[in-house]
Amino acid sequence: MFFLIFVLLPSQVGGVCKLSTESSLRRCRTPDGKICSGRGKCNCGICICGATEPGKFYGPRCECQDWVCATYNGKTCNGTCHCGSCMCNNEDERGLVTGRFCECDDSECLDEETGEICGGHGQCYCGNCYCAAGWHGDKCEFQCAMSPWESRQKCTSPDGKICSNRGTCVCGECSCHDVDPSGDWGDIHGDTCECDERNCHATYDRYTDDFCSGHGQCNCGRCDCKEGWAGNKCEHPLSCSLSLESSLKKCRGTSNLPCFGRGQCQCGQCTCHPPGDSRVHGKNCECDDRQCEDISGEVCGGHGYCSCGRCICEEGWFGKLCQFPRSCDMSDAQSKELCETSDGVICNGKGSCHCGKCICNPRDWWVSGEYCECDDRECDRHDGIICTGNGLCNCGNCECWDGWTGNACEIWVGEEY
Repeated sequence: MFFLIFVLLPSQVGGVCKLSTESSLRRCRTPDGKICSGRGKCNCGICICGATEPGKFYGPRCECQDWVCATYNGKTCNGTCHCGSCMCNNEDERGLVTGRFCECDDSECLDEETGEICGGHGQCYCGNCYCAAGWHGDKCEFQCAMSPWESRQKCTSPDGKICSNRGTCVCGECSCHDVDPSGDWGDIHGDTCECDERNCHATYDRYTDDFCSGHGQCNCGRCDCKEGWAGNKCEHPLSCSLSLESSLKKCRGTSNLPCFGRGQCQCGQCTCHPPGDSRVHGKNCECDDRQCEDISGEVCGGHGYCSCGRCICEEGWFGKLCQFPRSCDMSDAQSKELCETSDGVICNGKGSCHCGKCICNPRDWWVSGEYCECDDRECDRHDGIICTGNGLCNCGNCECWDGWTGNACEIWVGEEY
């Protein structure tokens, strides 16, 4: 169905087009060779949008489409969507609201006294001040008495890193990133943050406050074992008939980690953790049925059952969590529209589109997200395991299961065992 629009176009005289058909189409053609982006009708070099899909497109060549604007925190653009790009609302005309999704509010960088951004001593990036040399503070309001070179020298750890890459250097003093909210002293400490007590915790030890498996003393990230115990984390009793290596080998099974990083290995036997949670099981704790749950706790999307950490889907469903229906009630064109990113690429070129949802390439295990835009390799690890196996990696950030916290879900804050 086409709309009749009675408008006298500049290239028309008396209702007759002065342009040749070739010239008219050339003016309506997009760089990819489509006439009016395939979304309208060319009338004497002018695109009349909505001729094929009324009301959805606009722009000189019908290239604009508001719905392709990305969402941020549930809001489209957090501003105004225009032709697939976010237009930020800056009522004060200072341009303080910025970002691809208008998600950055640089008014948070304004000094309350002077009204200057970062006190005039730094740059603001997405609401955070990055201070010039010799200045520090949330708004760069404090000046340091020593030179930047002297400050860095004082903060340099024995291995040559600034605050051992575990803290922030402020005027010659390291402020260590303490990741354990329950510790009085903190897991990371030392003049240059050189001591990391987390190295004294085995993965399963996160269920208690014990360092070195409860059989040793942690000194600056290294375990000094009590008599009768051995191992990097004092986990092996010397009374065991097996050697430490034989015990660990028996507990590894097909994994690189003893008990798949989900339990305690003692004398070749695995005790899975947390105790009483039947979802983690197997001779070597190789089965983790939590992997069948989404972040809300639903098992296999309600369309299957879990078998040793893998979803077995009901007929008519597929996917890692049985989240995709095999049959689809929409056309291929409708489906692809829902899978397009703001730049018009299907699933960011990293997956295929099925029934309006992106299926990310399974060969690239780290690719995820609604439009395959996320890289799960960015998620934090502990003992080599993404999110320590105690949460789900959601677009580069760990979403921890109940009872767990920390950047890598490595801290147990649930019931003591």
